[in-house]
Amino acid sequence: MPLYEHVMIARQDLSNTQAEGLIEHFGTVLSDNGGKLVDSEYWGVKTMAYKINKNRKGHYAFLRSDAPATAVQEMERLMRLHDDVMRVLTIKVDEHAELPSVQMQKRDERSDRRERR
Repeated sequence: MPLYEHVMIARQDLSNTQAEGLIEHFGTVLSDNGGKLVDSEYWGVKTMAYKINKNRKGHYAFLRSDAPATAVQEMERLMRLHDDVMRVLTIKVDEHAELPSVQMQKRDERSDRRERR
């Protein structure tokens, strides 16, 4: 089956548990349609470059899936209909990286930075 990576932005007024619940919900949508959620990362609340639906911030989530195209299309359709999801980006990839995503690595490597003057 094809491999996909998804980035989702949810509304800022959700709690962390509600945002993580959205990840679980869309993972079950994939599994119900014959795919599986390989990995998911909750990136937290981040400030956006511009307003989306009058929101300056949003809950970011990253999903890796192994699913047929019909399952991904159904998940994207339900994400677009869901009131709490503002944006979704899906990319087809050749293989999934074993390491955490760049966003998660960046947070871990901040202590390696040089001091500001």
